[in-house]
Amino acid sequence: MKNLMNWIEYRLPVMEKMKIHMTQYPAPKNFNFWYFFGSLAIVVLVNQILTGIWLTMNYEPSAEGAFRSIEYIMRDVEYGWLLRYMHSTGASAFFVVVYLHMLRGMMYGSYQKPRELLWIFGMLIYLVLMAEAFMGYMLPWGQMSFWGAQVIISIFGVIPFIGDDLTLWIRGDYVISGATLNRFFALHVIALPLVLVILVFLHIMALHEVGSNNPDGIETKRDNDGTVPADAVSKFEFHDNFTKGGKKVIIDSIPFHPYYTVKDLVGLAGFLFLFAYVIFFMPEGGGYFLEAPNFELANPMKTPEHIAPVWYFTPFYAILRAVPNPLFGAVAMFAAILALALLPWIDRGKVRSVRYRCGLHKLNLVNFCISFVALGILGVLPATPLYTLLSQLFSFTYFGFFILLWFYSKNENTKPLPERLT
Repeated sequence: MKNLMNWIEYRLPVMEKMKIHMTQYPAPKNFNFWYFFGSLAIVVLVNQILTGIWLTMNYEPSAEGAFRSIEYIMRDVEYGWLLRYMHSTGASAFFVVVYLHMLRGMMYGSYQKPRELLWIFGMLIYLVLMAEAFMGYMLPWGQMSFWGAQVIISIFGVIPFIGDDLTLWIRGDYVISGATLNRFFALHVIALPLVLVILVFLHIMALHEVGSNNPDGIETKRDNDGTVPADAVSKFEFHDNFTKGGKKVIIDSIPFHPYYTVKDLVGLAGFLFLFAYVIFFMPEGGGYFLEAPNFELANPMKTPEHIAPVWYFTPFYAILRAVPNPLFGAVAMFAAILALALLPWIDRGKVRSVRYRCGLHKLNLVNFCISFVALGILGVLPATPLYTLLSQLFSFTYFGFFILLWFYSKNENTKPLPERLT
């Protein structure tokens, strides 16, 4: 067996890459609670892929059979109800951990130089995840699936010159129909998961090339003169103090295994407890994970009383509704996502972590969180005059975060940075 492993390793150095990117990957020693969510996102991605594969075995992607096949999975397939709820709850859990992962990046400046490309890959993952979730949401072919798709696809119709042709191309028909469902199924099951996995791989490779950020937002010392390349990590020794002489060491870092694998297992245990509680006791999530109208067969002749997307889309949906003009509303909605992607260039500060930034930045970050949550709540509610006014107010404060950040970050009065990790 040893000879066989050596033979494989010589031709495909799996164990060497495992050491570089997993077991001996040098991680800063001061990771905290906020660093659980990157690994949890991978766990949820695996859950979605595996449960999705099993669900497709009994799903029929047609207007006549989609809703019926979901009922068959729920009632007749052995543990089909569990697979379906693991998948539907997993979709919401995916966005929960991704949003918290993004918030951690914003708190500790993980988008700043030299991690701009890492942030861009993360935003591309987020966009693909939104597309994946939207197309998967249509597959049950319930009332909210049908009418939610109607509303979201119609947004593209406001684009000048190409809007009508673009919506026709997306639908695959002149109305939302079985053709739309069939193409969304193909994209949801094959194309987008493949793109998502590739982007996750690139995200991790970009992370390991530049090294992980940390709550202090300062770089860990690689060795005495800082010249050891990243791919030589397997030759490193880990030390807590600076070392004189020619020995190559990593300062203020610890190997990912066993320290952070054990730490992540604790976070995973807590996550699985909450995940299982939702699956077994409240899989509908109070109507936010699975809406009541979606337990009715799609009916083009009957409009639900209130049409709203799933909760993880509602912040941007509220921005869309806050602008009276449909075209400008769509522009504002996409600009809200684009602004997040451009954070590495909007934030001109020299200090990364919120720990050492000025009080205005801390207040501005709190303003962003409040605005985002408020927009998410307003996006679920009916578009009454009061709620529309509040949506306009919080849309203003949402974009105000980026505008203020651009102006004060250049000459920000920051606290002195520590020389080493605290």
